[in-house]
Amino acid sequence: MNELEHPTGDPYGAKDGKDLVSGISVFPMEPHVPRKADIDPKAARRAERQVATMFGLSSLLIIAFVVAFVKIPNTTLITIPIIGVVNANHVAIGFTFGLSILLIGIGAIHWAKKLMPDEEVVQARHALTSPDEERKEVESSFKRGAAESGFKERKIIRRSLLGALALFPVPLVVLLRDLGPLPGTRLRETIWEEGIHLVTDATYRKIKASDIPLGGLINAVPENLLEIEHEEENLNQRGKASIIVVRMDPADIVSQQGQDWDYQGVLAFSKICTHLGCPTSLYQQRTHHLLCPCHQSTFDLSDSGYVVFGPAARRMPQLAITVDAEGYLVAQSGFNQPVGPSFWERG
Repeated sequence: MNELEHPTGDPYGAKDGKDLVSGISVFPMEPHVPRKADIDPKAARRAERQVATMFGLSSLLIIAFVVAFVKIPNTTLITIPIIGVVNANHVAIGFTFGLSILLIGIGAIHWAKKLMPDEEVVQARHALTSPDEERKEVESSFKRGAAESGFKERKIIRRSLLGALALFPVPLVVLLRDLGPLPGTRLRETIWEEGIHLVTDATYRKIKASDIPLGGLINAVPENLLEIEHEEENLNQRGKASIIVVRMDPADIVSQQGQDWDYQGVLAFSKICTHLGCPTSLYQQRTHHLLCPCHQSTFDLSDSGYVVFGPAARRMPQLAITVDAEGYLVAQSGFNQPVGPSFWERG
């Protein structure tokens, strides 16, 4: 018995015109009706041009996407009936990219329906294992299908499709711009500078050493934060420049990150945990330890802010402070190391 034959004698695994497993009728097959493009070369060329036009328009829309993304300000608003007021930049890039994808899909479907072979083929059932002869037959069928698709012969379709697909990833690359500008030194630097007053957070009142009792803690920010009117930039700078100011007996200070960075036992440290950036202000007067509430990283503020417990990888940055002529606390300079999470640190 031939290996492609079924015990019933039906080479397609069917009996009386029905599939043996599902019982669904498989015979007789509908006679194949040639399409107009199969018998009329002009119709075939017309369909080929239609497909190539859609692929070509897809390429042009990708270029339009890039132009719209760059040229249309993201603050420009337009009014669309029914929808209302929308961002013109978003509408333009969404329309061009979406229509570009749609045209590639429609072009591929039109190509398959009009130009690729549509004759149904019945494949004989066979064992799950594939002999070498069948593998060669499959390979031959694949090559024949590739040849019949016209991909090699129909150069205008092949070139226009390759052009559309080549440009397709461009919007994905361009959209990376929306991730924001490169950070540069923005993650390293704060707005602290020499002579900037320490002011209380929220109330923005200048601080004197006498305002802080022994063992006390004050949350503070730089006074020049008030000069930043743009809300987003203000929040960004606040997130980096916020500090805590503590006072301890000068005799309890074991070490500092710089010489004479305190004023009569008053020290200032970044408020941002060096583990994952959580705000810290849980201070224990007796041990001089600062605890981060998120993951329990603990820093000894009497000993240069070193980590004594928890997952933080480096000490809490210290801000050098002194006082002005009126006795108000001011910064001696900015931080001399990156503030915030350790993965921002370089080198």
